[in-house]
Amino acid sequence: MAGNKSVYVCSECGYSSPKWYGKCPGCNEWNTMEEELLSTAGKSSAKSPLVSSAKVMNLKSIKEDTNRRILTGNKELDRVLGGGIVLGSLTLISGDPGIGKSTILLQSCEYLGRDNKILYVSGEESAPQIKMRAERLGVTTENLYILSQTDVMQIIDIIKSEKPDIVIIDSIQTMVFDGISSTAGSVAQVRECTNLFMHTAKGLGIPVFIVGHVNKDGGIAGPKVLEHIVDTVLYFEGEKNYSYRILRGVKNRFGSTNEIGVFEMTSEGLKEVLNPSLMMISGRPKNTSGTCVACVMEGSRPILAEVQGLVCATGFGTPRRMSTGFDYNRMSMLLAVLEKRAGYFFNNMDAYINVVGGLRLDEPAADLTVAMALVSSLKDISVGDKVLAFGEVGLAGEIRAVSHCEQRVTEAARLGFEKCIIPFHNYKGLSKNLKVSVDIVPVRTIREAFSALTE
Repeated sequence: MAGNKSVYVCSECGYSSPKWYGKCPGCNEWNTMEEELLSTAGKSSAKSPLVSSAKVMNLKSIKEDTNRRILTGNKELDRVLGGGIVLGSLTLISGDPGIGKSTILLQSCEYLGRDNKILYVSGEESAPQIKMRAERLGVTTENLYILSQTDVMQIIDIIKSEKPDIVIIDSIQTMVFDGISSTAGSVAQVRECTNLFMHTAKGLGIPVFIVGHVNKDGGIAGPKVLEHIVDTVLYFEGEKNYSYRILRGVKNRFGSTNEIGVFEMTSEGLKEVLNPSLMMISGRPKNTSGTCVACVMEGSRPILAEVQGLVCATGFGTPRRMSTGFDYNRMSMLLAVLEKRAGYFFNNMDAYINVVGGLRLDEPAADLTVAMALVSSLKDISVGDKVLAFGEVGLAGEIRAVSHCEQRVTEAARLGFEKCIIPFHNYKGLSKNLKVSVDIVPVRTIREAFSALTE
């Protein structure tokens, strides 16, 4: 084809080369080089349509906009965003198919539409289909405008003429820039389209939300540079068999990346869960061995989660290990520490760990909870319905201190727990009132933690 040339671009890091490589020289990943056709005539058209002359400004002379945050009406979404939508920001929302990316954005339009003009651009659905979904979700605002279009330049022209307050792009993988000959969803198309929307958001001061798909490995589809271009990356997590969804901030230039939002998927859309701890521990079995409650920190929020352990005699030469919601390698380490330092032997036992509710415990503070659930099942001794335990377990069998101990114990007391097994070095920092309201047992080693159950 005259005027076109073929290049190979890495889908992970965006490295380009005129020849194909089995292993990308940029990121050392295998089988990521994809062929793309670049139009020599369209290279210059990739420049942003909103480029203007820039000037140097002193930091003190820049006036901060006091109304830079727009509330979405959804407390959980506002929490993850860092307090609301920032003017001129570019936000990417990604997750598995059907997990609720388009749903949460369309639901937010009902509240946002009270004072803001919203442009919803869809490259996957027609206008009647979006209206059908909006009626099901109860979205009736008159300030919501629908556009079914995939051409980026036409979308930008409409944004400049209509001047909406908020723009939603669903999804970036369907957008096409005519200056590039490759198909929609390719590395080059996703990169250039995102770059154009970024310049539009910054140039006009309009916040733009972009919906992104994921690949088969669960990562955000497209080049890694896509996550560098946007200001905020939100990722939806959740198991298909559970109705609960977790919205996690992976990147946020305007707030903390440690916050999460918890939602429940219902027939009427996503509903925010304001008390996730109560949701995670509801329906716990009473006086049953092999179960213990942990308290982990998700940003500034303490969340209680039930950890279940099951230990039984193996029917094979090699015992089986399985972990759901907890790191498998860390579980193997805890089993080794329990055998070496505490005298509990699992070498001829199958061991299973499950975190109820689909939550994943990545914090080391859950080590003691997992260890107690395993020993409780091994000895067939109940931990207790009103007992909570947390702490990091070291290879010497010691219980190390964790952060935000007072917040964890306060959350446990609020939900009716009467006994908390915590690291010894955290005990001194607790307030006197908290020590009186809850039976707090400080422990130094794993042996002391298990002895506290029989006291």
